[in-house]
Amino acid sequence: MDYNSPLKVVAIGGGTGLSALLHGLKQHTRATDPSMPAVEVTAVVTVTDDGGSSGRLRREFEVLPPGDIRNCMVALSEDEALLSRLFQYRFQTGRGLKGHSFGNLFLMALTQVMGDFPEAVKASAEVLKIAGRIYPSTSSLVALEATLADGSRVVGETRISRSTTRIRRIRLLPRRVRPLAATLSAIAEADVITLGPGSLFTSVVPNLLVEGIPRAIRNSEAVKAYFVNLMWQPGETMEFTATDHIRAIHSHAGGSLLDYAVINIRPIAQALKKRYARELARPVDNDIDGIFRMGIKVMAANLVQQSDKVRHDPAAAAAVVVKLAQEGRRRRLRHR
Repeated sequence: MDYNSPLKVVAIGGGTGLSALLHGLKQHTRATDPSMPAVEVTAVVTVTDDGGSSGRLRREFEVLPPGDIRNCMVALSEDEALLSRLFQYRFQTGRGLKGHSFGNLFLMALTQVMGDFPEAVKASAEVLKIAGRIYPSTSSLVALEATLADGSRVVGETRISRSTTRIRRIRLLPRRVRPLAATLSAIAEADVITLGPGSLFTSVVPNLLVEGIPRAIRNSEAVKAYFVNLMWQPGETMEFTATDHIRAIHSHAGGSLLDYAVINIRPIAQALKKRYARELARPVDNDIDGIFRMGIKVMAANLVQQSDKVRHDPAAAAAVVVKLAQEGRRRRLRHR
């Protein structure tokens, strides 16, 4: 390892937030500037989705839900335009087919052929020339259980996402599941490990409930960074500040984990804020003083993508990750 060898990024999460970050990072996987090393990307993806096409396949075939993995494959594919059209194609008619995406069916069929979901993902990545590695956070079939602020319990990611009561705690069912050995190796060798962007309790935290992942992150010499959410999520994170998000991560991970909180400083358009306010969602308060008091550094950038939704800009988020990876590489070289 030297400063000019590829920077190693491990991106942990799920949902649209992770695939957006991967789309941005893909542009850095080939070195175009001699002074800037390329990036090697490993995505670790939550597998607790139980809704839509993924949920149907999970229930009918007892396979890991393929939806988030599929989106990550599209984001890192060499020909994203074509693969996106193909893998995101959703059947509109047909008994048993209606509502399914082609990509989900492809991954499910390959799992049946190979007998193993992680191997099916690996084979797909090779065939489709994916610019990185994609691992499910566990190969075990798991569900989410949430304990809400009123003490009640809700099982299933879809039901949890629809809950209007604040979440106190998230657990996996079954409680003890293991990660892939390749995931732990990637974490150990990383220059930077990112959590998010994405839903705190249904995309980020579930990965930290897999036995061995928090310890591996803690023991890694990499820089560890969390992309703070841009907006509240109704029910899940109502009135959460940035430090509330971080406390939830540390609580579920069994202790302190992060070096950096990555926050947005670009103003969100008033029209967008009004639209979100109608759904009881407001911008997350980035209480920077509170973050510093937790012993965590802040990386601030213009991260909002100006569109019809409040989302992280893939290019801006990726640029932050590359900068943190360079810091992580310097840290690792000092320790050699």
